[in-house]
Amino acid sequence: MDWLIQQATVVVKWVSTLCAQPGFWLQIALVCIIFAVTALLNSMLQRRLSQDHSSGFRHMAVRSSQRIFFPALVALGLLIAAESFEMYQLPARVLHFLLPIALALAIIRFSLYALRKIFISSPLVKAMEPMLATAIWFMVALHLSGLLKPLHQLLDKLAITLGATRISLWMTLQFVLVVLLAFTVALWLSAVVNQRLKQIQHISPSMQVGFGKFTKVFLLTIAFLIALSAVGINLSSLAIFGGALGVGLGFGLQRITSNFICGFILVMDRSVKPGDNITVGENFGWVEQMNSRYVVLRNRQGIDTLIPNENLITGEVINWSYADPNVRLEIDVQISYQDDPEQAMQLMLDCAFVSARVLHDPEPSVRLLQFADSGMKLQLRVWIADMENGSGSVRSEINLAIWRSFKTHGVTMPFPQREITIKSAPTASRD
Repeated sequence: MDWLIQQATVVVKWVSTLCAQPGFWLQIALVCIIFAVTALLNSMLQRRLSQDHSSGFRHMAVRSSQRIFFPALVALGLLIAAESFEMYQLPARVLHFLLPIALALAIIRFSLYALRKIFISSPLVKAMEPMLATAIWFMVALHLSGLLKPLHQLLDKLAITLGATRISLWMTLQFVLVVLLAFTVALWLSAVVNQRLKQIQHISPSMQVGFGKFTKVFLLTIAFLIALSAVGINLSSLAIFGGALGVGLGFGLQRITSNFICGFILVMDRSVKPGDNITVGENFGWVEQMNSRYVVLRNRQGIDTLIPNENLITGEVINWSYADPNVRLEIDVQISYQDDPEQAMQLMLDCAFVSARVLHDPEPSVRLLQFADSGMKLQLRVWIADMENGSGSVRSEINLAIWRSFKTHGVTMPFPQREITIKSAPTASRD
């Protein structure tokens, strides 16, 4: 407690000395004016730059200027003010103190944005960029002001001891910062690996997804272990805790773990691949994405259904493009018993190629399936190779062509027929 009071006294004395210097409030007023003018100019520039829809290097240059314009303009204003104060031999300690802090913010924000663009960032990395920039800039500002060492000593005093491990508030903050940096680098590297895998032609899409998942998990695990080691935590002391945590996660996160493992199984056995046309339960569509926990299935209406990986392993899945993309469509038609079935079968066969999607090999065929109650049941069988486009349009075109052909040649499609026999009429009432 005495140490804390001593450090607080040092900080108060430093602030008092700074405030007592001649020209201090004049510098503070000038800094406020610089910030107000810079904020106004920054707002005007941001509105103009937000209307720019360019791409490539110009897009990167515009977005970079959006991030560094405010701190760079503040630094420029502080530099001009400091030079002016020195020209008239006025003290400019506050201006010189804030100048490197403003420059550091501009450099940090530009560097993080450039790294994110170079390493092909993910949405998570993009969201972490402001937080990382703020944390790094705060540490730099404390270092430039000389307050980093006293703050370090203060946060290190606030600690608890668990067995042989001492955990302080400084260690916790340091661990969080190192984890953020390590995870950001790991996500950047995994994005680079995924991008390079997509450019390799002889690796199948499923293997690309598998290698990408493995690389991401591996890099994140290494990043976490590096963060633990960097803050001085003994990894061997976490063995018992890790075992207990693993048991708890095994029971509490059983389904999530199962879906995660099933995702690797799907990648390794290649039963389902990106771009495959599959039916899971009542959901039909093509595989848009294969993620760690679920598969994105997009249907022809443009609706994305997220199906857990476990459902694809334990349930029944129809893969229309597993070995052969060709799919047979069956079109049923009934004709009257008064019509010639051979003529009707030939007419149906002539209508098979009315749709350009029908294949010539295998050839279409027509079968007489059964003699039903109302007529003879015929079936036209055609093959298509693009089931991802659906089968409704093919059926519609062929059905319409068959109807027109039957109408032209006098072939009738019977209505359902029923014969009702009345054995005895009810006796009329005499009332």
